[in-house]
Amino acid sequence: MSTELALVGARIRTLDPQRPSAVALAISDGVISAVGSEPDVRARCGVATEVIDCQGAAIVPGLVDSHQHPFHGAEDTRGVDLSGLSTLPEVQAALRAERDRLGEGEWVRGFSLEYAVFAGGPITSAAIDDAVRGAPSYLTFFDFHTVLASTAGLAAGGVDGPRTFADTSEVVCAGGVPTGELREPSAYNLVKAAIPQPTHAEKLDLYADALARMNACGLTGVHGMDGTPETFRFCRELEARGDLTARLVMPLTVDPGTSVDEQESWLALRDERGALWRGGVAKFFIDGVVEPGTAWLYEPDTNGLGRLALWPDPDDYAAAVTRFARAGFQCVTHAVGDRAVRAALDAYRAAGRHGSAPHRIEHLETLQDSDLARVAAEGVIASMQSSHQQWMNAEGSDPWSSALGPERTARAFRTRELLESGATLALGSDWPVARFDPREGLAWAQLRRAPGKPQHAPMQPEQRLTGLEALAGYTTGAAAAIGEQSVSGRIAVGYRADLSGFAEDPAEVPPDELAALAVTLTIVGGRVVFGAA
Repeated sequence: MSTELALVGARIRTLDPQRPSAVALAISDGVISAVGSEPDVRARCGVATEVIDCQGAAIVPGLVDSHQHPFHGAEDTRGVDLSGLSTLPEVQAALRAERDRLGEGEWVRGFSLEYAVFAGGPITSAAIDDAVRGAPSYLTFFDFHTVLASTAGLAAGGVDGPRTFADTSEVVCAGGVPTGELREPSAYNLVKAAIPQPTHAEKLDLYADALARMNACGLTGVHGMDGTPETFRFCRELEARGDLTARLVMPLTVDPGTSVDEQESWLALRDERGALWRGGVAKFFIDGVVEPGTAWLYEPDTNGLGRLALWPDPDDYAAAVTRFARAGFQCVTHAVGDRAVRAALDAYRAAGRHGSAPHRIEHLETLQDSDLARVAAEGVIASMQSSHQQWMNAEGSDPWSSALGPERTARAFRTRELLESGATLALGSDWPVARFDPREGLAWAQLRRAPGKPQHAPMQPEQRLTGLEALAGYTTGAAAAIGEQSVSGRIAVGYRADLSGFAEDPAEVPPDELAALAVTLTIVGGRVVFGAA
């Protein structure tokens, strides 16, 4: 087997207990074929081998974002970025500027709107109608579980009163009249469907651009959470074009509106795959998010909300989990609230594991002690996003903490406790909720506050991870989360040649400095997708 690519002059952290470090490696047919000294690796090189002198750069196993929405993110982050705007006048000013930039009749779109802008008051079209000068407008909140539509946007979507959905999505109304706030996808998709969508070719370009930007941050793989049967078609086309530059796992999204007949038809798609992408996973939502009261809780939140699952009959959710699990699918469940976590654990216990990968719970933003202990004991993966704490503060005055109160806020994002209980922890961003840059995710996991702002008090500092533990969440943990720990997540002979290179070792860089850490090289399947070739 000829050596196609070799890295020399590197500081390699392998995460392989048998050989923790090295200075050189060789790659053949997309797989690591040698790890060790420079003379040993150079002895394997032929005249056709491409040799990259890393000049002392640090090489680690390829970083993987264990939870994001690569395709929806590429489409839904068009328009004006409202992140970081904390007051309504700031948002209104940004919308006026965006409206001035657009032509007549165009939609004013925005994303990453913060709940704190409304200071606990009602979320209404009236707050933005003047700023967009009567144009149809569609603004997604940072969590992508709530949308604010302008009056014209509601009209374009035919939203003129309350609606009943297959799930607990809601068109929020006052006196029977929509306020403009749309909670959860079934509600906001009514308006989204009225917005002109990019063409198929434009979508492919958006996706390719997003993947290239991820490579530039050091990402080699993504566990995508926005899959449909159509998504598999896009994966095939991107791969055929040479634009699939990250390894993708794409679950099929099963929600209360997915009929049993449709679910049954999807079972035949379990083994859909390409060279760098695959299916075999089913994704479920059992609840929403804390801030608007759609997370499912044991006890109501401070506003009296949080007592409903997204599935009106949670037994239907459990039945769907059993259906896919027994067909050999890995099951993944969005569960933010403590009661939702319990429901996912119960469903997995009843369904059993029938495939090669363990079942997973996504987010686990708050959970009770008894349920925390079950995660490891029952072999369930904890997939978490520490950077979601950027919308919280140590004082507990933010919308998330205010909704749950101090007792439950003390149980927020229990990363260290889960890790010490023996659970496998996989880390990610949930992009487009938070930025996908893994350097930021690594920093948040260690700091529990904004990197670069040491004046900010950390939130639940006892839950902080070490640099090596955070790196594991993006490498060995990510691999274990999809049942691929024997071929991925480490630098060892026979493992996939997915590698991330940095100016310094990300496990050792002070977390406040991680965001500025230079990415030098990104390799996926033996192919250089970012950096000097």
